[in-house]
Amino acid sequence: MAFRLIPDDTRIQFQKYQYVAYAASLLLIILTCILVPVRGMELGIDFQGGTIIEVRMPAAPDLAAMRANLGGLDLGEIALQEFGAPTDILIRVQRQAGGEEAQLAAVNQVKAALEQEFGTGISYRRVEFVGPKVSSDLFWAGTQAVIWSIVTILIYIWFRFEWQYGIGCVFALVHDAVTTVGLYSLFGLEFNLTSIAAILTIVGYSLNDTVVIFDRVRENLRRYKSMPMPELIDRSINETLARTVMTTTTTVLALLALLIFGGPVLRDFSIAMLWGIAVGTYSTIYVATPILVHLNLRGRPQEGPSKPSPATP
Repeated sequence: MAFRLIPDDTRIQFQKYQYVAYAASLLLIILTCILVPVRGMELGIDFQGGTIIEVRMPAAPDLAAMRANLGGLDLGEIALQEFGAPTDILIRVQRQAGGEEAQLAAVNQVKAALEQEFGTGISYRRVEFVGPKVSSDLFWAGTQAVIWSIVTILIYIWFRFEWQYGIGCVFALVHDAVTTVGLYSLFGLEFNLTSIAAILTIVGYSLNDTVVIFDRVRENLRRYKSMPMPELIDRSINETLARTVMTTTTTVLALLALLIFGGPVLRDFSIAMLWGIAVGTYSTIYVATPILVHLNLRGRPQEGPSKPSPATP
């Protein structure tokens, strides 16, 4: 006998709590709108500027030890990234207060610390300062990526289903993106280009889950022509609930492994993704699908018994 997390005959009345869910979602969005201006965002080097140092080490270094060593220089945030060969390391140093002299002093401190730990056989292949203008351009480009992804998703859902589905989907995706930004502000997580990638991944995950339920809603609309919309939506969610729970569970297990074993580099990304998976599943059930009822998807009053109609060719 196959093991099932969710029984086949599940009949949870999700729409019974839709207005409670609306209130919770509205509260989260309002809190985000308050938190971001008041607490601000912990912008990473990508968005606040800094110095990039590209080095080739004599041997593949221990990045954790190297990060701890450079972190003791009191230069603010320092990010390390391996690229290409294991000996090629990209070092990002937070922009220092002051002009060019302050940035050069920081570079010299980094070089001295590296040579003290690894010797003089280090090749400095590139030293580049990322100013505020470049950082603001990166921030705006990342914001545009999120906005355009949501716009194109609206168009795609509109053509694949109907415009009501597109509106519901966009509401859910905006809800997910905004509340994820609020999470970054609340817990002081570093917001950088990886965070933009996390938001886009959350949007994609939420979209996938939403489309699966929308497809079942469309199918049930053809089968149960007189079933009230709230009941039909509950039926559609319950019929896809096993798939939703299984997908969410396996994704969460993978993210927990990243959170526990990925180290500080992947910590903020993993936390954001765990939140995004939870809120994306929630928004599919309590934001995207209930909107179909309010937008009068079926276009006529829903009366009569809830009996399936004959199959259409």
